[in-house]
Amino acid sequence: MSSTESGEEECLSWAARDPSGLLSPHTFTRRSVTSDDVSVKITHCGVCYADVIWTKNKHGDSKYPLIPGHEISGIVNKVGSNVHRFKVGDHVGVGTYVNSCRECDYCNEGQEVSCVKGQVFTFNAIDHDGSVTKGGYSSHIVVHERYCYKIPVDYPLESAAPLLCAGITVYAPMMRHNMNQPGKSLGVIGLGGLGHMAVKFGKAFGLKVTVFSTSVSKKEEALTLLGANNFVISSDHDQMKGLEKSLDFVIDTASGDHAFDPYMSLLKIAGTYVLVGFPSEIKISPANLNLGMRMLAGSVTGGTKVTQEMLDFCAAHKIYPNIEVIPIQKINEALERVVKKDIKYRFVIDIKNSLK
Repeated sequence: MSSTESGEEECLSWAARDPSGLLSPHTFTRRSVTSDDVSVKITHCGVCYADVIWTKNKHGDSKYPLIPGHEISGIVNKVGSNVHRFKVGDHVGVGTYVNSCRECDYCNEGQEVSCVKGQVFTFNAIDHDGSVTKGGYSSHIVVHERYCYKIPVDYPLESAAPLLCAGITVYAPMMRHNMNQPGKSLGVIGLGGLGHMAVKFGKAFGLKVTVFSTSVSKKEEALTLLGANNFVISSDHDQMKGLEKSLDFVIDTASGDHAFDPYMSLLKIAGTYVLVGFPSEIKISPANLNLGMRMLAGSVTGGTKVTQEMLDFCAAHKIYPNIEVIPIQKINEALERVVKKDIKYRFVIDIKNSLK
């Protein structure tokens, strides 16, 4: 039997054409569904800061026309003959990568995000067949079943989308560093898409959660809306001093440049500090690390195994990201608001009802 089971299909999308980053309607052809593939009719796509970076060519490697989006949820509308995990009608998600070598130790352990040959990102990457990947600001996507996740049927598809990047980026290191220990204390730096999910997971794990922000306007939402136990303005020297050696864990979601030592000294002896944001540099006093026997760790998203586990955990514990659903026609305005941090806490594009 030939590897192609159904022809290539036209796909509607919104694409950026140049470094202005402005998106507009664009039609292209998705590859055919082969025996191991799943075709997903996209219903929703979350908006991530990565979409801003690559539409505006901030890393100098953008391939136009560029179709962003790597927080994808939708419904299976076609499966290849070898696909057994999914059937037509299933609710599924696709995250930040759509391929990997499938042979290295990391891939074999379900940690494809760390593939030795490199994960193939969901958009603006070169796939194994030489084509450029195109993301979720589009009507459908064809993906190998391995990089597709089951979304529990009672979990809203619009809420599931942000879990595929924002959610997993904090959940994966929280599990890796054993932060699911009730009664322990967690500090969360920054209260955006990632930070608010770290608070939600922390509460679900039974942690005492303190939010650190430079913005006093976030106090009410941190304590009331998200249920944090404590809120601290990080520029308040006295408040910070009073918390020295009080936290078991810190998750730092801030991507802007900031001082690390003031936060590092909040950790108890042998505490763990996980950085998931991308500031331009990290400066830490060795004494803060060595004398405190502390650990500084980094993390990105997660492998397929932990991603599926997180989706199931969110469904079981009724954890939902705070989202603002928008039509695709408002995407340019939304990306501007992402840059200004004017969003609580994640935009989700209603692809199904607005991409026509």
